[in-house]
Amino acid sequence: MPALFPRMSDRDAKRAALPAWLARIPLLALIPLLVALTGCSHKEEPWRLTNVTGHLPDLDFSLTADNGKQVTGENFKGDAALVYFGYTHCPDVCPETMARLMQVMSKLGPDAQKVRILFITVDPARDTPQSLHDYVDAFDAQHTVGLTGSDAQIETLARHYRVAYQMEKRDPHGEYEVTHSSAVYVFDAEGHARLLATSNDSPDVIAADLRRIIDAPV
Repeated sequence: MPALFPRMSDRDAKRAALPAWLARIPLLALIPLLVALTGCSHKEEPWRLTNVTGHLPDLDFSLTADNGKQVTGENFKGDAALVYFGYTHCPDVCPETMARLMQVMSKLGPDAQKVRILFITVDPARDTPQSLHDYVDAFDAQHTVGLTGSDAQIETLARHYRVAYQMEKRDPHGEYEVTHSSAVYVFDAEGHARLLATSNDSPDVIAADLRRIIDAPV
């Protein structure tokens, strides 16, 4: 009995399984396309820090820098930014965090020139521009900027980025501590919030992910 359908060669069978527009392309010409499609399906290496892309606002503020000048988030675009909320009278967490960020900058080598550290006070009553200048200068005057503002400005900005802080009752001598979260926010050169680093993240881990932010095409 004659076959109802003519037998296809192996090559014809493979081409028939392809979409019509692909079947019209010579097989050799398809190789680069198939390689490209395979590359598109490759999963990006996961971040080691917490990925907050799309979950937090862009770098957006209007504050007073430690040189007394008014600055906004726009002033820091073009570089990656490490944003930390602390205060100069902090007895432990803030200096420890700043010291860790100095290690990160050291590990970045020449790429450190593409990063700014923004130290935003949660204690504007005591942290004047001058006191902030003295504080950040003790760590790294080249890459670090201290920022302050009114109580309302700081409170609004803290809510903006979900930063928690609370002042203890102030004594007559103005000595008090401020309980605050200690996360470091990583922004890319376009001012987009990308990553969140905690005290559990080592300088090596922070530097590795930060270098990926720096090297990513804009």
